Amino acid sequence: MTSPHPAHARISVIGAGPGGLTCARILQRHGIPVTVHDREPGPGSRDQGGSLDLHADNGQLALRAAGLLDEFFALARPEGQEMRQLDLTGAITDHHVPAPDETFKPEIDRGQLRELLLDSLAPGTVRWGQGLAAVEGPAGGPRRLRFTDGSAVAADLVIGADGAFSRVRPAVSAAVPEYSGVSFLEAWFDDVDRRHPEIAELVGRGGAHARDGDRAMFAQRNGGGHIRVYLIQRVPADWIRAAGLTPGDTAGIRALLLARYARWSPRLLKLITDNDGPYVDRPIRALPVPHTWESDPAVTLLGDAAHLMPPLGVGVNLAMLDAAELAAALAESDTVAEAVRRYEKTMLPRSTETARHLEGAAEHLLSVDDDAPDDPRANG
Repeated sequence: MTSPHPAHARISVIGAGPGGLTCARILQRHGIPVTVHDREPGPGSRDQGGSLDLHADNGQLALRAAGLLDEFFALARPEGQEMRQLDLTGAITDHHVPAPDETFKPEIDRGQLRELLLDSLAPGTVRWGQGLAAVEGPAGGPRRLRFTDGSAVAADLVIGADGAFSRVRPAVSAAVPEYSGVSFLEAWFDDVDRRHPEIAELVGRGGAHARDGDRAMFAQRNGGGHIRVYLIQRVPADWIRAAGLTPGDTAGIRALLLARYARWSPRLLKLITDNDGPYVDRPIRALPVPHTWESDPAVTLLGDAAHLMPPLGVGVNLAMLDAAELAAALAESDTVAEAVRRYEKTMLPRSTETARHLEGAAEHLLSVDDDAPDDPRANG
């Protein structure tokens, strides 16, 4: 099959996360039609997660290409760049306070970023309630996308922006995410300045991190008076059930955590005992390094679908940079196949280099070494 010109191609993005929406927005700015398919029933059907820091050298570059950088800074929280390192008593041992004009990586809530991107798209761009069941058809295209709602569409280019457990990835790669040996347990706190003032003071305006070599805590200020806490442990992937508990047994999990964090001060243990609502278990997985595939003129990947890495503040930034570069390649190439090759020629080496740098970094989140990472981001 002859690869079509991008302006005349049927382009389907799978996944309405930051990467997929950024790609769609930039394509539309170049006059290239695109459709986004997402399995969620609607834009507000679930909580979008915690806060993100968008970096000036990747995430912000993508927003500039999307024409949304000013709108981002109107929503962002530069004060969220504050970072505290705590000892096991809760005392601050290292403290980064951002300068008044520091804008290298301001924070924004995931939900706010998604809403910003959604509002920038032409009406009807996103088709909700369309979970991908399979990518069918020949490797050279066109491909047939079959959805769980029984519908199907033909596509000249399928862009897999559907995250860690991508349903598009098997069309080009047999790789699957592997458990890192480290798990995050998420807890959240609402209306913190009024209901949890001691925790609000402990965390400050950005994030706070403590570790003892075997376990760690990372607390992150979100917008709207919320704080999310990630309890980080080296455990089997099924550690909750192995302890005879279920994910919904908040009291049982809390008792187990208090035993494991027994050496930590009562001030820090409030991050275990005072949370609002249940815990959420988030085992940390990553794709093998390097993760590459033979270029397919009708299918490509971006973000976690292409290069799932430990959550150290790079995930969304790289996904958005991928999206911007793929959209630019489509806008500047004569055929879809040429654009895919051009994009992957840059994206795959970059993601491999970053993944090698972060390989094993989930384990380092527990380390007390001076050079250990101090900015873990669940799903980030």
